[in-house]
Amino acid sequence: MDDCCHCHKTRERSEEELKRLSNRLCRIEGQVRGLREMLQRDVYCPDILIQVSAVNAALNSFSRELLSEHLHTCVAEGIRQGNDEVIDELAAVLQRLLK
Repeated sequence: MDDCCHCHKTRERSEEELKRLSNRLCRIEGQVRGLREMLQRDVYCPDILIQVSAVNAALNSFSRELLSEHLHTCVAEGIRQGNDEVIDELAAVLQRLLK
């Protein structure tokens, strides 16, 4: 099957990649639940904000890993096939990520 995500807007992932990304998201979910619990326990605002920063860092790390996978698979394959549209799509995604 073609790994190119721009063809049908889906991409099969290896078991290893899926597990790695899913584990990251599970940890992030746990961090977000922890934020809710901190709020409910009336934890001091700066302490909650520090945890918010940790969640943001975890999401950024997840995004970097996913972006790297995208570059090495979908974008590289598109360029090899002469599909310059993947570059425009990547530029649009990067503009949104860097807001």
